Amino acid sequence: MPLARAKIVVAVGGGIAAYKAAELVRLLDKAGAHVEVAMTSRAQKFIGPMTFQALTRRPVFTDLFSLADEGQIGHIQLADRADLVIVAPATANVIARLAAGMADDAVSAIVLATRAPVLLAPSMNVNMWNHPVTQQNIRRLADVAGYRVVGPGDGFLACRWTGPGRLAEPADIVEAAAHLLSPQDLAGKKLVVSAGPTYEAIDPVRFVGNRSSGKMGIALAAAAQRRGADVTLVLGPSAVPPPVGVQTRNVETAAQLQWALGDAVKGADAVIMTAAVADYRPAKEAKEKLKRGELGSKMSVALVANPDVLAELGTKRKGKSPLLVGFAAETEDVIANARKKLSAKKCDLIVANDVGEPNAGFSVDTNHVQLVDQNEVVDVPPASKSEVAHRILDKVVAMLTADSTSRKPRRK
Repeated sequence: MPLARAKIVVAVGGGIAAYKAAELVRLLDKAGAHVEVAMTSRAQKFIGPMTFQALTRRPVFTDLFSLADEGQIGHIQLADRADLVIVAPATANVIARLAAGMADDAVSAIVLATRAPVLLAPSMNVNMWNHPVTQQNIRRLADVAGYRVVGPGDGFLACRWTGPGRLAEPADIVEAAAHLLSPQDLAGKKLVVSAGPTYEAIDPVRFVGNRSSGKMGIALAAAAQRRGADVTLVLGPSAVPPPVGVQTRNVETAAQLQWALGDAVKGADAVIMTAAVADYRPAKEAKEKLKRGELGSKMSVALVANPDVLAELGTKRKGKSPLLVGFAAETEDVIANARKKLSAKKCDLIVANDVGEPNAGFSVDTNHVQLVDQNEVVDVPPASKSEVAHRILDKVVAMLTADSTSRKPRRK
């Protein structure tokens, strides 16, 4: 289950990092999750419920003994409808109470009653974190209850100490939540994703490039990691940060991309080529900046062909390994051109999209693609690039599974 439409309860403990829970809630809401908040009485001394109510547009659960909230046994209903419960910050006190199975406040009652996965984001003084009792409590919650833990971070703390105890960054908590809610159908698989444009230098200032932002490939790398894959991202020049925890190799030119992929694809189960590789590069790169006044009113740049990286991958692989997925950014005859590319590049799947379509293609956060293989064309309706990435990976998983099944020897 992606974050979009997931029902997530954020349980806020009473520590100074409680203010960061507001950013966590905002990011989850932005990702499309249905977020509800529960707070301990101590948490309310650091940040008010009104803040979370404004961010979620829903009432905040604060009092286990409230006639209004508990008229319908509110904490049980909240626990029952949750797909995930995130405790952030999980203070030493909250962790100890959960490890003891206590349920006498809003947060502990919900956590104890839920059947959903629980993600703890610890935050406390370094000495409290390192205390053997706290460590024992964390191990108990992980080993006995199966709770997952993200963080804590290491750094300068509000108490003026330095060391582990910082609340994990909200974006990292969101990533951990997305991982917990995603199917682990790519566990044990190695995927290589290329993303972004390539830049081919004319001189030290100018280059030949394209409009690719890298967003689609980065979304694919993040989604594959969430589904358990070991992911290597080969990323051209992009302003979009790579996913946390994904091994990333930064490149600039088509030649650098070719070299990086040559090493990365060894042992890969699938290669997904979203990178918009320049077809041509300047035949000669000027060592100094070309001056406009010295060039006159006209200038021409001789171009030579770059290596066809996708075609080389298709030609050099052995049989159907690794599974090869190409992308086709088209402005006309999208399906016909995708089928030609599927054959010419010896790919197993082409992800085609009309980059002239509004809210699809380069730079934007949404996409609309067609999945073209030898047997069918599957339309993936317009959606966020994260959701489109999961739909593409659904197809990749199905093809990997079918290929694995076909290679199994039949029983006599």
